[in-house]
Amino acid sequence: MTASFASIADLGRMLRAKQTSSVELTKFFLARLERSHAELNNVAALLPERALLQASKADKELASGKDRGALHGVPFGAKDLLAAVGAPTTWGAAPFKDQRFDFDAEVIVRLENAGAVLVAKLAMIELAGAMGYNHANASLTGACKTPWNLDYWSGGSSSGSGASVSAGLVPFAIGSETDGSITNPSAYCGVTGLRPTYGRVSRSGAMPLSWTLDKLGPLCRNAEDAGTVLAAIAGHDPKDFTSSRVPVTTASSANPSTKRWRMGTVAGTGLKPQREVWSNFEASLKVLRGLGTLSEVHLPKFPYDAMVGAVIAAEAASSFREIIEDGRVQTLADPSGRSGAYSYLVTYAVDYVDAMRQRAALRTAFAEIFQKVDILVSPTFSTVALPVDQPFDKSYPDSNDGALITACNLAGIPAISVPNGFGLHGLPTGLMFVGKPFSESDLVAIASAYQAQTAHHRKHPLEFVE
Repeated sequence: MTASFASIADLGRMLRAKQTSSVELTKFFLARLERSHAELNNVAALLPERALLQASKADKELASGKDRGALHGVPFGAKDLLAAVGAPTTWGAAPFKDQRFDFDAEVIVRLENAGAVLVAKLAMIELAGAMGYNHANASLTGACKTPWNLDYWSGGSSSGSGASVSAGLVPFAIGSETDGSITNPSAYCGVTGLRPTYGRVSRSGAMPLSWTLDKLGPLCRNAEDAGTVLAAIAGHDPKDFTSSRVPVTTASSANPSTKRWRMGTVAGTGLKPQREVWSNFEASLKVLRGLGTLSEVHLPKFPYDAMVGAVIAAEAASSFREIIEDGRVQTLADPSGRSGAYSYLVTYAVDYVDAMRQRAALRTAFAEIFQKVDILVSPTFSTVALPVDQPFDKSYPDSNDGALITACNLAGIPAISVPNGFGLHGLPTGLMFVGKPFSESDLVAIASAYQAQTAHHRKHPLEFVE
């Protein structure tokens, strides 16, 4: 078995059987990243010196009998909004291209405490899309491409994280989501992405876009891997006062082989999917009917676009006020970001307060839904990946992603996206499971049960298979 597309569990078995070493794996993935980043635009910075020191330490510890767990000796990549000693942390944006920190983000600290090896900072949309964007090249590193077809975008804003996992360039990566930035590249790149509950994972050392929306989570080969990574990074951190003290568990509330899940498909989202996206969703529902019951639930009626717009505008304007006021925002790559930033400074306080007030009511409405069902299920996005050479609003004008992802982010509830087939241009589509707050273990369980009966997550872009 080659390491390129091996799961975390498989790599762990290889390491403990001495079929490979952490140093060998680290050199292997560094070489793959080096060879591929020019065509994918997925890398912000490689970290060979740091990575090889960590890998050598991991090998010595494993040889001495000190085993830190499933991630020990396994390489990974991190979105470039996470501080990491030894490389710039550019936030994907020209105003911060030379920015460096002398500390690591808490997520990276926790992964390294688990024995994982950071090999690269991965590309992202500039400022994680804080100012808005309408083009795939809205990044310091250029348009990041999905490995399935290099004429199409990998998704944002965790662009490099999705592309790198999909192409077998890292076993897993850390991304962030404010309003779709883990689930989007997961769907477009055909990988498994887990967006945790708000507060589940510390954001200390991460770029702040929207303090009340931002979340960090893993993009992986499969749901089991996602659960493994989440267990390593989750938990309270005194450096992030929003981080939760809810205990972290990797065990589902039920055995996935015997649990009969109450699942709900979501009406009233405004979703208008491409034909192939919907066909793949219907095929997924046939599999899911073997895992439990399916019923229809309705998305609560709230002005989702206005709510998320007010929250992001007010909080992003506060985060990036300095570069807006001193004019450095004009060095952003995307015209939408250069112009949209100024409107953020005049966001009405009443709009922000109204949005925050309605978010409390929205959380109550979702709590009522989860009294009726255990899990919500939906297509992740309505389309396959967008072309890199067209404005986004011109690409698939007849499709609409609907309000579900925005609604869930406003409510702060978790989701996992898994690949569920292919659509136009041979590009992947995604299936999304949504759960109540802090139900990540159940999401991993049902996604794993789905993946046990399907093979979509085991398919890889041929150009990157060795």
